Amino acid sequence: MRVPSPAAKITTQIASFIPVSLSARRTIRVMSETPYDEFSFFDENREEWGLTVPVPPVKRVSFPADGTRSMSALQWGDAPPSMVLVHGGAQNAHTFDTVAIALQEPLVAVDLPGHGHSDPSPYGLSAPVHHGRDLATVLETIGSRLPLVGMSLGGLTSIVTASLVPEHVSHLVLIDITPGVNQTKAKHITDFVNGPKTFASLDELLERTIQFNPTRTISSLRRGILHNALQRDDGSWVWRHQRHAPATLTAEPVGDLWATLEATPVPITLIRGMAKGSVVDDDDVAELRRRRSDAVVLEVPSAGHSIQGDAPLELAAILRAALRG
Repeated sequence: MRVPSPAAKITTQIASFIPVSLSARRTIRVMSETPYDEFSFFDENREEWGLTVPVPPVKRVSFPADGTRSMSALQWGDAPPSMVLVHGGAQNAHTFDTVAIALQEPLVAVDLPGHGHSDPSPYGLSAPVHHGRDLATVLETIGSRLPLVGMSLGGLTSIVTASLVPEHVSHLVLIDITPGVNQTKAKHITDFVNGPKTFASLDELLERTIQFNPTRTISSLRRGILHNALQRDDGSWVWRHQRHAPATLTAEPVGDLWATLEATPVPITLIRGMAKGSVVDDDDVAELRRRRSDAVVLEVPSAGHSIQGDAPLELAAILRAALRG
């Protein structure tokens, strides 16, 4: 179907989230003359996409992961969340800002371990099995049965989570990812992620980001950098996910995620970008349908891999329908 363009178990309830008060927002120096306030860019998101709806209340919250680490997240809205969003590798929860504003629904967008404001995992940045266990703890903390929406690495992580705690997942939504995605299909993404560790200036970092994201506006890419990078005392810049020490433990192999997905007793929707940059191909879709004949596949013609960045309003419409379906 095409979409037209336009872990220890934690059973405490949502009231036990650990909020960061808006008066004590974490401020990080990203330019010598301008402090970074992560909540100050939402009007840019609205203006860029022509949104006239208000920005919902939003705050940063924290969830326990394994007793020694925490996972940070953005909680949108004051009511209990209606869904959980999980970003891709080398991203953070702010990648869904425009989607969250357009949705006007209460939700939680998490930072994966080692990404955004979350504590690093001893298993490193790309450890879907271990991230999946941490994410399962987040869902158990929330305590409801919710749609779980994962993009790229967040999608693979969500497959693991849904298999572990299906009682907390009402619907698994995968954004441009299947277990069939491999290094060859994702080379253009890993080439960007595996680039320089540091950058001499914001302009240098922005230039490289534009090079790998030629269809995105410069303002959106700059905003994304400010959410996803830090300036060091010497003036150089580093991605948030690259500021941590290397993994100290070997990550458990993911095994056969196709088999895991096949056996997970929750409805599945794949949202596939059809423009250049998507990592899902026809063979992936065919295998998904072979394994799960009940799976729904939706195509977004105007989006590549990062559907939340390329077509956030279309993605919001899809997720709204999933909530009501």
